Amino acid sequence: MATARARLYGLLAATFDGEAETTAAALDRGSFAAVAEVFPIDIETANLRGDDHDADSLALGYDNLFVVPGTHYVPPFASAHATDPSEEFESDSRYHTAGEAGELLGDPAADMAQLYAAAEFSPERGDGIPDHAAAFFEFMRALCEREAALLDGDGTEANLDAVREVQARTLSRLGWFDRFEEAIASSDTVEGVFAAIARLARTFTAWDAQEVVQADQQPSETTPS
Repeated sequence: MATARARLYGLLAATFDGEAETTAAALDRGSFAAVAEVFPIDIETANLRGDDHDADSLALGYDNLFVVPGTHYVPPFASAHATDPSEEFESDSRYHTAGEAGELLGDPAADMAQLYAAAEFSPERGDGIPDHAAAFFEFMRALCEREAALLDGDGTEANLDAVREVQARTLSRLGWFDRFEEAIASSDTVEGVFAAIARLARTFTAWDAQEVVQADQQPSETTPS
């Protein structure tokens, strides 16, 4: 399960980092749709299949949504969707009215940067923005891979508990994704593929947060070394 979670987080990281060919290949394989179909709530899978989504159209759609400011632009990082302005924010670069939430590199970015540093992790995705969705999912992929290695016997029960605790802390910082997914749904009205993937990501991370807490409360099957 940890390995499967790592693969999905890796795929989400690539998608929200603009790797159009990777996303197109996953849509063509039905990878997103297969995950959506196992959840108990209804997730529309028509836009999670590769029938009409090639790499070129996905790259254009990604840029319109997440790169180029405009009528359809949705900032792909947590600070832009924060409900409160950061206390020590000093830059003039904001995505909302001055004095309101929505700055670049606000408190959510600082929180994620601290988590990365504590785990000795340096994200390669997300354009250097610590609270970028792609960096967040890349971090979760790395944590799940570490969990998988520990479950294979490469560590102690304390190590496993520590990794799961970091996973839980990381997932608890994803409350902004509700507003992010809703904004994408309002903006991605032509093709709808990124809206569907964001909906899937929101559902999966909410489920995973519950699973991580439950797993952390159960006795480990690893053997202390």
